[in-house]
Amino acid sequence: MLCMLKSTKSISLIKKSENPLMVWLALLMILLCIPLKGIDAHEVPNDVLIRSYFKADTETVNLLVRVPLEAMRDMNFPVKGPGYLQLNQMSELSLDAAEIWLGNFVDVYAGEQKIIDWSIEKTRVSLPSDRSFVSYQAAYKSFSLAPLSETTLLHHDQALLDVWITYPLTTDNTNFSIDLNFGGLGLNTTTVLAFVTPEGANRIFEFSGSPGLVELDPSWYHAFLRFIVSGIEHILGGFDHLLFVLCLILPCRQWRPLIAIITAFTLAHSVTLMASAFGLVPKSLWFPPLIEMLIALSILYMALENILKKDFHQRWSIAFGFGLIHGFGFSFALSESLQFAGNHLLTSLLSFNIGVEIGQIIMILLALPVLNYCFRSMASEKLGIIIISALVAHTAWHWLLERYMTLSAYQFNIPLLSSISWNEYLSIGVLMLFIILILYLLRRWFKTFLPKV
Repeated sequence: MLCMLKSTKSISLIKKSENPLMVWLALLMILLCIPLKGIDAHEVPNDVLIRSYFKADTETVNLLVRVPLEAMRDMNFPVKGPGYLQLNQMSELSLDAAEIWLGNFVDVYAGEQKIIDWSIEKTRVSLPSDRSFVSYQAAYKSFSLAPLSETTLLHHDQALLDVWITYPLTTDNTNFSIDLNFGGLGLNTTTVLAFVTPEGANRIFEFSGSPGLVELDPSWYHAFLRFIVSGIEHILGGFDHLLFVLCLILPCRQWRPLIAIITAFTLAHSVTLMASAFGLVPKSLWFPPLIEMLIALSILYMALENILKKDFHQRWSIAFGFGLIHGFGFSFALSESLQFAGNHLLTSLLSFNIGVEIGQIIMILLALPVLNYCFRSMASEKLGIIIISALVAHTAWHWLLERYMTLSAYQFNIPLLSSISWNEYLSIGVLMLFIILILYLLRRWFKTFLPKV
């Protein structure tokens, strides 16, 4: 009532006043008093989980999708009472929602050819307790079941919509790829896609947002190129790894020591990267934050060594030791991408490692001329090394504190020695012997390769 009186007074002010400022102030008062009921009726959901299956038959491709109904906004689904769906009126609206929010945001390719003539075969409203999407066979059969009874009380915020989309095949090319643009369904959208291979196995993909075009069964060269790019992006985007390499090369810029340091670092992180990819690391939640903390510690150590130490003849051995830790760090990024490797795990591992090395070489080639120019401009090269190392040490110290706080939130559940199987003992033993062998060979080679001091 008070708001209506204010609005009336504002209108009278508009009529009486000839001052434009007063007119605009009066209009602002009217807008502020207008009730905002209904604005939040179609809010974007915060977390949306989408489950889907992709399977190619002889003539069609079947895409089965399960999505929360609340993610399909602006559809005005019929409700009764406190928000229960009127299930007997959902048939046509669910088809429209599936076409608008799902079908229009999926592109399927057979080879290089995009499949255009897709169609929505069926939709089905499901309860949140429905378990039909645990497998492709169960999900496929669920579309032949009777719909939910119209007397079922199902709130629209809890309902799930199951959608069956078909794509006709006009080519014999079975190299399928898919572009799922479901990122707009929620603020944080996670899509789990199971690609059912011709042999009946499930290849699981998990995407955040809209991942772009994804090859479901990539060839070896597609996997090779993808993971080379991924390795380059990871090393150039990993500021902590770049700072570590910078500290490594800062006092050792002659080509022989530089080759020795980079070779040792490369071999070390390649070993632990491969070991992680094949599961030879702890699966506990505390292991990744522990490695991240140790990476920060390695940067701090190298920076302090640059300040305090004068002899860097054996720096390659320090690079090798810390390279083992950084390899675990690389593996965490790689583990999120291995779902795109298809049947080419080893190829993807090698190409990712090559990409990391290319990124390191790019960084070194850019850093060396800049460092040499800066040191030539200073009265003392040692002073320049101290200044740069001090800045890096300051950054690394803050990282170390932050990562220690993150690690301290986890409980260390160190397994008992009796709980470790003989296969695990054997795998760890082989890994240790391999590391010792590489270290021995590097020591023999660098003994003659490095200049005497």
